[in-house]
Amino acid sequence: MCGRTSCHLSKEVLARACAYRDRQGQRRLPEWRDPDRYCPSYNKSPQSSSPVLLSRLHVEKGADSSERVIAPMRWGLVPSWFKEADPSKLQFNTSNCRSDTIMEKRSFKSESMGAADGPEDWEKVWDNWRPLTMAGLFDCWEPPEGGDCLYSYTIITVDSCKGLSDIHHRMPAILDGEEAVSKWLDFGDVSAQEALKLIHPTENITFHPVSSVVNNSRNNTPECLLPVDSLVKKELKASGSSQKMLQWLATKSPTKEDTKTPQKAESDVPQWSSQFLKKSLISPRRGGADLLARWLKREKEEEPVAKRPHTQ
Repeated sequence: MCGRTSCHLSKEVLARACAYRDRQGQRRLPEWRDPDRYCPSYNKSPQSSSPVLLSRLHVEKGADSSERVIAPMRWGLVPSWFKEADPSKLQFNTSNCRSDTIMEKRSFKSESMGAADGPEDWEKVWDNWRPLTMAGLFDCWEPPEGGDCLYSYTIITVDSCKGLSDIHHRMPAILDGEEAVSKWLDFGDVSAQEALKLIHPTENITFHPVSSVVNNSRNNTPECLLPVDSLVKKELKASGSSQKMLQWLATKSPTKEDTKTPQKAESDVPQWSSQFLKKSLISPRRGGADLLARWLKREKEEEPVAKRPHTQ
């Protein structure tokens, strides 16, 4: 279910965001391994390379298991027992693994455990730029014909929390807080059974929908992370002529005045007699065309006069 992540921070900034305290309580930064293989991206998809946080003991014999390193790894676990020369020929999807089958499926029977960093389909926001730490498993595959080892990982998923259940029935297993991260990574001091107790849904996240631009993994721009309000519809803007029509319709016609509005007596209202304004002698109930014809006929019979007060 987790098909996109994002990790666009530089190597230096990412290391500072992953700062931790070792067993002696000293604040430290994780050390990079193969940093040249790290490629920041706003839109990472399976089979791309992403940074993984793991115990130094995995890569250095005799090291303190509480110390950490960051290593770029392929997203989509290739198990060490895979015998084909081409990892892409793996017949099943290993970008995610269910928490309830970790100990059952042969693909994930590796004692190596790590944590993948980065938001997935929707952007999560954490204080102080702390990366979203998702629990995962990693393994090291050696090509049968020789060559460089391939480090790869998978993201563990759990039942979705209440807040995300309307989006998907599964969610990443999020390691909520520094203590959880330490216990998950320090396999030298914490048993696998104890570490698995950390795998459960959490409500301690915020999220927002993002644009479908993330569907194409070639798109690598900040737009992939921008929030999109799917409920706001595009507001239609009236043209100039439409706005004038709306204003005209909103203006009350003199013949449609509210009868409750106090009116001046007819004798108090000045009236003007001219070729432009003249009180019609025709019933107002007549049709507009008939009224205009009669008015034109009457104008021909009368001479225009200067405007002057007129009373009846």
